[in-house]
Amino acid sequence: MANPRESELHYPLGDTVPAPGEVLDIQPGVRWLRMGLPFALDHINLWLLRDEIDGRPGWTIVDCGIASDPTRAAWERIFAEQLQGLPVLRVIVTHFHPDHFGLAHWLTEKWSCRLWMSATDYHLGKLASSSTVGMGGAAAADFFASHGLTDPDSLEKIRARASYYPGMVPKVPANFRRIMDGDRIAIGGHDWHCIVGHGHSPEHMSLHCPSLGLLISGDMVLPRISTNVSVVDVEPEADPLGLYLASLARFDKLAGGTLVLPAHGKPFTGLHQRIDQLREHHDERLAEVMQACAERPCSAADLLPVLFKRKLDLHQTTFAMGESVAHLNSLWLSGKLTRGLDAQDVWRFRV
Repeated sequence: MANPRESELHYPLGDTVPAPGEVLDIQPGVRWLRMGLPFALDHINLWLLRDEIDGRPGWTIVDCGIASDPTRAAWERIFAEQLQGLPVLRVIVTHFHPDHFGLAHWLTEKWSCRLWMSATDYHLGKLASSSTVGMGGAAAADFFASHGLTDPDSLEKIRARASYYPGMVPKVPANFRRIMDGDRIAIGGHDWHCIVGHGHSPEHMSLHCPSLGLLISGDMVLPRISTNVSVVDVEPEADPLGLYLASLARFDKLAGGTLVLPAHGKPFTGLHQRIDQLREHHDERLAEVMQACAERPCSAADLLPVLFKRKLDLHQTTFAMGESVAHLNSLWLSGKLTRGLDAQDVWRFRV
């Protein structure tokens, strides 16, 4: 959902964004690049950090883009024109979602370098690359049906999406170096602190550099849209929304002038304002869910027009269903709602 209070944030670079295959310098040694995505959310921001490992100068890449010919071509142009003749020394991935993890294998193989990533997201990405974990296929369709999605065409299309994740992450690196909350990674003479986030993915890692005043936030804090927080079929009673909101507290202590480098949208300042906006956004959505369930027992599908005012395509519907279940589960697990199966074996929630 678009941020109605976006004007409270500041974009130091204005509307300037890097063209595919080009970069913009954020600071000396910190470069912003952008790759296309085949969705309504049509881009991902990636980052190049000037680095030196074991006396060898080069670059660290943060996040990868999906596995696609256009993305590989854009990377090849970056390698030819933007690396100043230096190699890529490592690849850091914030989390396992395809737009972040898709080309990790290609990049690490091409440059004979190591992937750095949280263990939970690495192993989940490795599993999803060879299965349909939470991303599509029969299990996802059955899960959404149990929460009220009854449109046969939508369900059939979800069943047919068994190759959704492997299509964008066809292979993952065979080995990796684990990063954990609180770790400090020395990159280019600066310490970057790892900040774990839960809810959007199991063990998302943002990177904060106090000396540069920068936060590579990944998908945890975005300026224009709220981060997707979904329940998926492999963990149907999860409370990712509760985990996400608790994770935001880890960013409260960062300096107010921190420049946020998000995975989508433009670099911005106003981190604390944005965190407050995200909390208020979810408080409002939870109140709307409570009101709807007070009027009648509701399924997650019943709440789609309550939570999402715009028309949704299939890709957006799967995320929206996951978000709807997440809001219901958060209220149910905190004791504010009860739930039960109706005659059609659909979960309905009531106050």
